[in-house]
Amino acid sequence: MKRFIQGQDRSQSTLFPESLEEYIDEDNTVRVVDAYVDELDLFTMGFERVRPKAT
Repeated sequence: MKRFIQGQDRSQSTLFPESLEEYIDEDNTVRVVDAYVDELDLFTMGFERVRPKAT
C-alpha cells in the first residue's frame, strides 16, 4: 500500500469540461434568455418558493 497520493499525468485529457459555461459559446442566444430570466421578479409573478426561508 502506498503512503502518498499519486498525481495525475498532465497530458491526461478529461471527458467533460469543468463547468457548464464551457459548453455554451459567448454569442449563443441562450445567454440572452438567461439574462432575461435573472432579471424577472418571480415572487411577484406568483412563484412563492423563490425566496429562501430564514433559517
